[in-house]
Amino acid sequence: MAEQYRRVYGEFESHRARKDAFLENVWHNKRVSLTGRDKKESTDKMLTRRKFLATAACALATARLHAQGQTKVRVALTIPKEATGPHLPIDFVGLSYEVQQLRDASFFSAQNSGLIREFKALSSTGVLRLGGNTSEFAYWKPKPDSPEPEHPQVREVVGEPKAQYYAVTPEAVRNLAEFLQATQWNCIYGIGMGTNTPARATEEAVFVAETLGDRLQYFQIGNEADLFDRHLRDPKTWSAKTYLEEWLTLARAIAVQVPTAKFGMPDVAGNVSWLTEIADLWSSIQGPPRVTTLTHHYYFGGPATNPEINIPNLLKPATMQKVQNTANIASSAASRVGARVRMTEGNTCYRGGKPGVSDVFAAALWSADYSLLLASNNYSGINLHGGTGKSVANSVGGSLPGDGLLEAKGETPEQIAAYPHPFYTPIATFGSDYVLEPVAYGLKFASSFSGGTLLKSGLKTDFSTKLQDAGINATAYAAKLVGDQTSVIILNKDAAADLELELDFGRDVSGVVQTETLHAPALDSREAHITTSPRTSSLRQGKYIVTVPHATGLRVTLS
Repeated sequence: MAEQYRRVYGEFESHRARKDAFLENVWHNKRVSLTGRDKKESTDKMLTRRKFLATAACALATARLHAQGQTKVRVALTIPKEATGPHLPIDFVGLSYEVQQLRDASFFSAQNSGLIREFKALSSTGVLRLGGNTSEFAYWKPKPDSPEPEHPQVREVVGEPKAQYYAVTPEAVRNLAEFLQATQWNCIYGIGMGTNTPARATEEAVFVAETLGDRLQYFQIGNEADLFDRHLRDPKTWSAKTYLEEWLTLARAIAVQVPTAKFGMPDVAGNVSWLTEIADLWSSIQGPPRVTTLTHHYYFGGPATNPEINIPNLLKPATMQKVQNTANIASSAASRVGARVRMTEGNTCYRGGKPGVSDVFAAALWSADYSLLLASNNYSGINLHGGTGKSVANSVGGSLPGDGLLEAKGETPEQIAAYPHPFYTPIATFGSDYVLEPVAYGLKFASSFSGGTLLKSGLKTDFSTKLQDAGINATAYAAKLVGDQTSVIILNKDAAADLELELDFGRDVSGVVQTETLHAPALDSREAHITTSPRTSSLRQGKYIVTVPHATGLRVTLS
């Protein structure tokens, strides 16, 4: 494996020098902070917190530099003028957190200015989804003296939470409402199903609906119900049909007290055939609750101890082909129910992520590509999972497998603490500080299409297929933006080959071209940057030619 890694991801000196010169000459290294904060201030914070990691990364990068032949692939793409593809909602981008975060009523609150800052840095309009494994062990506590209810017996299994119940309070929900107002985000609110009752679910839903108001997008009842047979239900009888029966009981009880309630379902872990089964049954349901969204989760793989969870596998085209297969099934089911699809919880590696994969620049290219592929399949949005290390560790049984990997490598507790926890989190928590991680930069990059409408290739093959047929691991997407600009995102995920790209907007088209790039020193760098060019260009006979270096994303916008 080590030899394979060196062979596939050996970043050689000529490639790095070429990329550095490209950024210096074309973009003048004018790094634009997502939050508008001073570059030096942001850099100093990262160095202070992760100095040993930066040093180690540099040493590793130097050790693996090998001189090899330069590779460049030339491709031409014709960009259509008419937007005939799916429309991206303005709040397409989203994050997912465990409901257990509400146990700390100050976390999602107007007073948590650092977290508010990073939410707004990621997107001015987004969707916060509250759910996760821990949602099944929450109970509504309407008053300080309300007794804890009796709980059913559950089984303890690897990868699922221990039966540690906790209360969600009105204070936490009121603070959440203020947080949403401060960030201008909306909320998908998860209500437990595995250990809940219709009466408690309804009481909680009434208060949440009244308190969140228009910021409530919909209720999600139950989390990963397709896995309930592991620890919460009888595996002999549990199925999509029995799930639907239970779900209807809870949803109808809520709808009686909250007539305007909207719902998402079934929020499966990965068994998307459940969506098909539910769609098959849907027409037989008399007066069903209002379901606006069919939902599922997605993790590339896992856990961290799995050697197949690595950068080459994360970025290879076959990975996105599997995503496309899932989207085909989900979209077909949603159309029959009269809903759209949303990926409400997902990331690179389940059970908390994998250091060296989930927390590096490769994850940024992955998240940008994954987001835009879902958008091209008419998904209403994406929620990457994250949060604090404690909440996610609790959701998978109490510990993160990635920590065990680092311990086995001989890293000290102090060194391990400098990694984001969980490793895949889009916004990391370091004490009282919050930091956008590389995977969030990819999501941010893709979010530039939010509110726009995708442009479809007029050929039998889409943009990405044409690039890959030319022998390069790259993808491309185009959209007509809200302001009527045409924008193209190219993600060169190739570890070695640069892409010389000709974009043909039409011979009679003219305009000003602006570019921005998603980049880092290497695929395994613990950093990511979005750089906007201070220079503009013009089309020549309707065409624009640009080089997209390996392991880089580029956005070209024509005004």
